Amino acid sequence: MSISLWCLFFAGLLHVISKTPLAIAQARMPKGYDNSNPRKQQDELDGWGQRALAAHQNQIESFPLFAAGILVVAATGVESTAITYLSMSYILARVLYIYLYIKDIATLRSIAWSVGFINSLALICGPSWM
Repeated sequence: MSISLWCLFFAGLLHVISKTPLAIAQARMPKGYDNSNPRKQQDELDGWGQRALAAHQNQIESFPLFAAGILVVAATGVESTAITYLSMSYILARVLYIYLYIKDIATLRSIAWSVGFINSLALICGPSWM
């Protein structure tokens, strides 16, 4: 399996990884984690918990475009060092994005988001420039 496909697998795992700080924030609420209605409970979060929710939601929103890019590359048989670096830097950018969002470092967070987005677009277009 190629590195880019492993990155797709890890990007899927980022859903769970990005959910972890959110679940911690919910567990620290006065009534603990509300497993019966966690989405309603998320509406009550503030501060870093609210940012953890936003980071988690954005991770879910980001995944389809990256997955499309990886699948285009895989379907066309295009694999190169550039594709590998784009795939790995997407993962790094997304991990940084989640961390920076929770820590409220907005400008760097926006840069990390941009890197991930541009990498996804570059992967989709990869077959045209390879």
